[in-house]
Amino acid sequence: MNFTHQQLFDLLEEKAAFYNNPEFIEKDPISIPHLFTKKEDIEIAGFLAATLAWGQRVTIINKSRELISRMDNSPYDFVMKASEKEIGTLASFVHRTFQGDDCMYFVHTLQQIYSKNDGLEAVFLEGYHANQRIKESISLFREIFFGYQHLHRTRKHVPDPQKGSASKRINMYLRWMIRDDNKGVDFGIWKNFKTSDLLCPLDLHSGNVARKLGLLERKQDDWQAVEELTANLHLFDPVDPVKYDFALFGTGVNEKSLPNS
Repeated sequence: MNFTHQQLFDLLEEKAAFYNNPEFIEKDPISIPHLFTKKEDIEIAGFLAATLAWGQRVTIINKSRELISRMDNSPYDFVMKASEKEIGTLASFVHRTFQGDDCMYFVHTLQQIYSKNDGLEAVFLEGYHANQRIKESISLFREIFFGYQHLHRTRKHVPDPQKGSASKRINMYLRWMIRDDNKGVDFGIWKNFKTSDLLCPLDLHSGNVARKLGLLERKQDDWQAVEELTANLHLFDPVDPVKYDFALFGTGVNEKSLPNS
């Protein structure tokens, strides 16, 4: 499809406005942190839901709800106060390759992050403050998160952009926490990041639509593609390029075809 810049801008704006809507929350993993109002609950529930966010969305939401239920529907209190026996009840939790051992490690590490590192926001912010790059923010977070004894396989649940991963779930999580547009979808509770520095979450759906629209040439859905796509989205909104994630993903999941140019 050959779109003019103006046609593409109009299409992206239209689709972003349509899908950046609370009506779509219940069918998306972001519905899990929307169960809460306390900052720490939102952060932890969002991080866990984003971690589980691969596969069918109905299954993702159901498994996320199950995990939150196992945490007594109070994720922050559970992380900070649960006994080893209570944490051990998570041993039977499974979502695809995310198993009980992984789940228990996540809880233990989150406990350390909130008791010793001032919470998830502070850990992500440490790497970001170095040069205002999300890539380094994710990498330092990952280094801190896996700073305790763990099974090697657990590391795959927080992919590393330094090794080329698109890190879709972490970029999505950061969008949830950082974007603040008063639309009622993203939370915008992390105030010390610039929305302009966010990177677009990239998966099969958003990648396919981006390539059809001429926003992405790279064939692999990797970190290089994330940077290419985000740079092109900056041409349409340099302040908030990642709002177009709604347009790309929403169109890819919900629509069979794109309008002709």
